[in-house]
Parts: sequence; C-alpha cells; structure tokens
Amino acid sequence: MAWKETKVESQRIFFIEAYLEEKFSISELCRQFDITRPVGYKWLERYKNEGIQGLVNRSRARLNQSGATDPALVKQILELKFQWPKWGPKKIRGDLVVKQPTVIWPSTTTIGNIFDKNGLTITRKYRKRFPAKTEPLSHANKSNDVWSVDFKGWWLTKDGHKCVPFTLIDNHSRFLIRCLNLKLNDGDHAWAVFDAAFREYGLPKFMRNDNGPPFATSGVGRLSALSVKLIKAGVIPEWIEPGNPQQNGRHERMHGTLQQEGVFPELNLEEQQKKLVIYQDYYNFERPHEALGQVTPGSIYRPSLRTWDGRLNSPEYSNEYKIGRIKSCGKMSWKSREIYVGRVLEGELVGLKENSEGLLEMYFGPIFLGTINKDYTLDVPRRKGRIRRTVPKICLNKT
Repeated sequence: MAWKETKVESQRIFFIEAYLEEKFSISELCRQFDITRPVGYKWLERYKNEGIQGLVNRSRARLNQSGATDPALVKQILELKFQWPKWGPKKIRGDLVVKQPTVIWPSTTTIGNIFDKNGLTITRKYRKRFPAKTEPLSHANKSNDVWSVDFKGWWLTKDGHKCVPFTLIDNHSRFLIRCLNLKLNDGDHAWAVFDAAFREYGLPKFMRNDNGPPFATSGVGRLSALSVKLIKAGVIPEWIEPGNPQQNGRHERMHGTLQQEGVFPELNLEEQQKKLVIYQDYYNFERPHEALGQVTPGSIYRPSLRTWDGRLNSPEYSNEYKIGRIKSCGKMSWKSREIYVGRVLEGELVGLKENSEGLLEMYFGPIFLGTINKDYTLDVPRRKGRIRRTVPKICLNKT
C-alpha cells in the first residue's frame, strides 16, 4: 500500500477540526501534531479572523523593499527602452550614465530584471563563436589605423529597386564614416566615396576589405583598379581570407545592427536613402557601443593627421629595389624578355628585389606580387583550394 502524501495546509485544517471537537486540550493537540503552542495559537487566531483562507501559506517577502529601484528611475529606464527598443540593458544604462552622471543608476542586471518584469525581453539564441584571429591583418590601436569597407547585403525596396548600402567604418572607434546606397557598385563609384571621405577625415593607414569586386580580383596580389588607386593615395589595402568574414567581425557586427535598425523594406528607395543618413548619425552619436565602454563612436573618433590632397602618386622604392614599368599589354620587359604581370598595373612602376635564393621578387608598393623564375615567368603565390577528388565512373555491364 502506497504512502499518502500529506500537505502542511491539510494538517492545519485537521488541527482546527480536532480543536473544534473539544476532545483534547491545546497542549495535547500540539503534541499530537508536533508543533509548539505558540504556533498552534497562531493558526487558531488566523482561523477566527479569516476562516479557512487564513490557513493558506503566505509569501514571506517583505512588504516594503528597502533596496527597490526608485519608480521615477524605472520610468526613465522604460521610456528610453521604448524610444530605442533594440537597445539592451548595457546600452540603456550606458546612455543614462553619460547623460545624467550625477544619478546613481541601477546595475545592468537590475535593468534587465525591469525589462523582464515588463515583458520587454526577447530570449537570444547564442551561436558558437569563432576564435579570434587578427594575424596577419593589422591591429587597430588608434583611430585611422585601419578602416574597413564592404557592401551590405541587398534587399528590394517598396518600389522594386535593389538597395545595397556601401559602408565604411574606422575599426578602432567603430565610427561609421559612410553609409549610403550607390547607383552602381563599381570601382569608380566606390572611389568617389573614398575620395570624399579622405578629404573630410584624412587618410587611414590600412583599408580592410573582402575579396569581392570592386575591392579585389583573382589576379596578381589580389589587386583591382580600386586597390591600385588606394596604394597610390597612400593607403595600404588588406584582404581577409575568402570564406572568413570573422576576420572583419567589427564591420559585420555593424551590418547586423544596420539590418535590425536601419533597413525598412516598406519604404521606397529615396526614403530608404534618407533613413541611411539618419542611421549613420544615430549609430555615431546616439547609440552607445559596448566595446567602447557604453560611449558612442563619435565621442572616440578623431580625424587623421594625414591629409589628402587628391593626388595619386606612384609608390616609392628604396635603393635595394630595381624599378620596372608595366606596359599597356600588362607585360614588363626585363633583360630582353617579356614577363606578363597583369593589365591592372598598366603604366605602373613595380619594384624588384633579390631574395636569398637569387631570384627577383616583384612588389607594387607594399604588395607582394610574385617571384620571377629563371624562365622569366612570374610565379604568383596562390591560396590553397579545395582538394578535388576523382569519382570513378560506374560501368553498367549489359546482359
């Protein structure tokens, strides 16, 4: 036979029923139910005042919470959350601290609990993160060390136009330098944006980009016409490895915010372009950034001291280099032989430096292009591709 489960509230009812029968004294009843006399009198008093409902368990929480957040502060927190619904507790607190530094604001955890209590929290699904990898890419230790550029994934606007924002950021401060839709995503239109940004903010040291056009090609040094212009302007282009967007993670993270707060498919193209301008100002001067200690990128970024005069100059080479010029056919004459380099460098000067094996290495500015072999061909280093496996054909024997 199974044991019966007895609840404390049921025992209290049995205690009251036994008392009402008047067969036992209070002391005897307390000994039978294994409680003290003060406890017995307490439940009798509650029964007389409230009836059966007085025997139900009550919360032991304090009626007045001495550490509760001031309702006036809660109101301000919720108002800011309603203004910026995409912001989490860290950004909300960071913005409040910057704007009202004399107020003692609750912790990030408390603000998160306030959001939970008011139904303003959406559970986030975490994905496995890639390990950090910056080498051989440059480190952004201060503003204008590294800028990064990319095109945001496209979408169709209400009037059926494709919108592909061109975005340019400073990797140290996360300052969004440009965010606009181009008529054409080619080198000429991209260079016009670079030119305007250089005139306004000066020159960065490095420009990080992916391997798609117009930033790169599969030719020597991954150079495109646009990257050649960057080098002649005094900016060193650097490319992430194909299929490794995490190497440009800061830019990708900005694109995630842009997708959430700056993309409006219900607008036409003209309206969306205006929204991109508003988003750029909001991202730089309104939205606190967690990686910056919850201050805005605009409060961190400083323009470059390297001003841009609009001139494109050929790279300069030290005395250890020999100089060659690429002809209009993409070839370079060397010791009465012609070496094909690539038409992207037509008319440009390249530097040749002897390596430890006695062979000449070719550079365009800081970019290594390849090694000239003894048969006067340019050996271009290639990234290892996928291993292709030969699949045997299936022979069907006719019977």
